[in-house]
Amino acid sequence: MTTRTIPLPDALPLVGDVARAAGLPPGKVRGAVELLAGGATVPFIARYRKERTGGLDETALRAVEDLLKRFRELAERREAILRSIGEQGKLDEDLRRRILAAKERQELEDLYIPFRPKRRTRASAARERGLEPLADYLRAEADEGPRDELLRRFVDPARGVPDAAAALQGACDILAEEWAERPDLRRWLRERMREGVLVSRVRKEWKGKPGKFETYYDFREPLARMPSHRYLAVRRGEAEKVLSVRIELDEDRVLLHLASVLLRNPRFSFRPELLEAVKDCFSRLLSPSIETEAFAASKEDADREAIAVFASNLRALLLAPPAGRKVVMGIDPGFRTGCKVAVVDATGKVLETATIYPTPPEERTDEAAEVVLAHIRRHGVELIAIGNGTGSREADAFVTGLLREQGLSAAKVIVNESGASVYSASEAAVAELPGLDVTLRGAVSIARRLQDPLAELVKIDPRSIGVGQYQHDVDPAMLGAALDREVASCVNLVGVELNTASARLLSHVSGIGTRLAEAIVRHRDARGPFRSRAGLLDVPRFGSKAFELSAGFLRITGGDEPLDASAVHPESYGVVESMARRLGRPVRELVGSAELVRGLRPTEFADERFGLPTVEDILRELEKPGRDPRRELRLARLSDAMKEIADLRPGMLLEGTVTNVTRFGAFVDLGVHQDGLIHVSELSRRFVKDPAEVVSAGDIVRVKVLAVDAERKRIALSRKQVE
Repeated sequence: MTTRTIPLPDALPLVGDVARAAGLPPGKVRGAVELLAGGATVPFIARYRKERTGGLDETALRAVEDLLKRFRELAERREAILRSIGEQGKLDEDLRRRILAAKERQELEDLYIPFRPKRRTRASAARERGLEPLADYLRAEADEGPRDELLRRFVDPARGVPDAAAALQGACDILAEEWAERPDLRRWLRERMREGVLVSRVRKEWKGKPGKFETYYDFREPLARMPSHRYLAVRRGEAEKVLSVRIELDEDRVLLHLASVLLRNPRFSFRPELLEAVKDCFSRLLSPSIETEAFAASKEDADREAIAVFASNLRALLLAPPAGRKVVMGIDPGFRTGCKVAVVDATGKVLETATIYPTPPEERTDEAAEVVLAHIRRHGVELIAIGNGTGSREADAFVTGLLREQGLSAAKVIVNESGASVYSASEAAVAELPGLDVTLRGAVSIARRLQDPLAELVKIDPRSIGVGQYQHDVDPAMLGAALDREVASCVNLVGVELNTASARLLSHVSGIGTRLAEAIVRHRDARGPFRSRAGLLDVPRFGSKAFELSAGFLRITGGDEPLDASAVHPESYGVVESMARRLGRPVRELVGSAELVRGLRPTEFADERFGLPTVEDILRELEKPGRDPRRELRLARLSDAMKEIADLRPGMLLEGTVTNVTRFGAFVDLGVHQDGLIHVSELSRRFVKDPAEVVSAGDIVRVKVLAVDAERKRIALSRKQVE
């Protein structure tokens, strides 16, 4: 995912603002902004343009990209506000200066509030009835005669002002609205609101009834210290009409401050009415508006934190260790409808499928064993991937017994199957596996997930993978953008085999996208495998810019050009050729020869175009071409005796796989159909603020069972007690 390209003339004036907000040197930011404005992607800049940015990594470049978008949107909003106020004839030089100086969206909106078109209000109605002069008099707070005589001048039944009380109320309404639109008061109250206490109460129709929001039936917590998962839970309870939620302030303190700022003359004869107007301003106008803003700001903060957790978990899952090019049998377990079986070869091609019934209610184990054994022997199955859904433990027990009884060397692995059913029914699955029953596609997906989690998981909407925290409560657009960006980052970090990658996988490669990915696959199907990266330029609509941004992330194993199997960019092939000439060896001998590469000095090959960072990257890549940054596959040793939650006992020491990491802890699959929770306080002997610092999704961990509640399906675990 990339931000909409901002033209360079519009982007460069924002460099200073972006650099200050990001805390980065302006020179580095300028290089990044120029590249982004030129259409370059973050993965490309981070990997192949280090000299231009002073070596900014992907995290820093993402921050620059986001800030560039934010400040451009701020500039557009500023222009729109100036235009709107100018058209009203109310834009003086002081207001223009304040609008141009505003650096935050909220500051801009506060300045615009008095000029924003609004529906008819009590204040506008009072102005229509001719009460603005009375409001001016009250604002001045200077007595100029008897109260009654003054108010009588504004009584006009024909204009809707039947008596003195109505006149005074209308004038106070004008003042209340005027005060509520003051930027300084809004800013002050906004700060107080963020210091307030969030209070939730159960609605009367739910009172006395148990439910998933029971914890929040009578709940209060300082808003500023409330963790994202609790805030999102409370807001969900409110959305489902179980809870009523508000922010509690010290109203006496607030009213005292407002009165001290707005009123100056304690002896003014209308002082009591003005104090009431201050209260009205706060309770009717300011408080609801600022409370809504505070809820929105807290929601945005909670969304951002929850999305960061989701993205971190997704990244760990996408970069999980691959089994690699092995023949794999995938088993999608089930009961009534049986277990679906699919065998795929080392490239993921489907070799054979079947449906077996080794689990209740049929338990045709002999027949199932015969089918599985035939598949294993016929295709040389090396690994068996079993989905972790319904029937998983029963299928696992069947396979374990069969392998032990037959003395077979194939290893079995429990695979997280979240999202497999979504993929099975998708258009992508239909196109990729035409003619295969939807139920069998799930078994194929499970097998391929073990071979290469990244290549298979990119086919599924990240939100369906099930590693998020309150993912259905966060902003969907923000979530989708963050997850798409994480997927693209992982794909480009690992690299893609051009001749075997699906269109979905190729679409995440820097500079390609969906249409070019489909064009590449069509070209490959029609003309056969690519022999070189340069062959991409023969693909319709694949231009030089797309080639520049994508080529370094694409691999061709066994092609005409040995460097095409590495992460060395084609633009740098000349540098490698210079290295080969220096050694008096052909390029092919240099690729993968650590001994030859270590004899080269990077400073001797750096120049104005290819600086030292690029040359050092080239040498590292030549030493281990096409190296996979992912860890080697390691399998959790699940206890065969632990099949259900009822089999667990406090004090047991077990091994499991981390499935999800949240701000309050990590969930672990122990193979009993219910994940256990390691609370953040039990993750390590040292203090842990963020669980992601200690564990990631996919990690194999050894844990101690602290408590088991089979009825509520809760398992409490400790990692620190086995460290």
